[in-house]
Amino acid sequence: MDGIADMGGTQGWGPVPPPTPDEPVFAEDWQRKAFALAILSSRVASGGINTDAFRHALERLDRAAYLDDGYFGRWLNAGELMLTERSVLAPGAIEARARNLRGEHVEEPPIPTPDRPHYAPTAEGSLRSVEAAPAFGVGERVRAKDISPAGHTRLPGYVRGHVGVVELIQPAHVLPDTNAHFLGENPQHVYSVRFDSHELWGADAEPFTLTVEMYESYLEAAA
Repeated sequence: MDGIADMGGTQGWGPVPPPTPDEPVFAEDWQRKAFALAILSSRVASGGINTDAFRHALERLDRAAYLDDGYFGRWLNAGELMLTERSVLAPGAIEARARNLRGEHVEEPPIPTPDRPHYAPTAEGSLRSVEAAPAFGVGERVRAKDISPAGHTRLPGYVRGHVGVVELIQPAHVLPDTNAHFLGENPQHVYSVRFDSHELWGADAEPFTLTVEMYESYLEAAA
């Protein structure tokens, strides 16, 4: 799906400040807690570690939940979304608890019966083995498919329909598009594809090349 997270190549976000050598990992103490809660929430909701399901939750947040609450705020919002969808939390439970902590004395919704997926990864991490040979070779011209999947995908919007050159064949990985929905790992070959900036953004773009890691099902041979 084309969610708020797919902002690569878009304009108007302003400059990105460079990190400083002594920049802390967590600027405020609440960020440390939010990070831990988001990781724990993802595991509880997914029945195991599923980074793709967590990313899918992130991309389904609205603009305020994704941008206005900051980096660790969006992690916390995604964790809450996953827990609510899997009936680990009742809708409105977090807001009710927060109001009670402020002394407002509101009734909290009852705890539902969890509906977690039966998820069991076949191995640790995302690297997998694929018996079939790669469909594309180094130096081959390929086109990123011009598609807009309804569910999760790691195919960036700004490369869809554009032609690049395979620069490197990476080890096979679990396919996020199915893994995020608990529909199987479906491992595929991954390719480092080099795109010219003019191909992506037109003749007026600054000249440079961009390399994108792409799953085999995202690509087709270029004429």
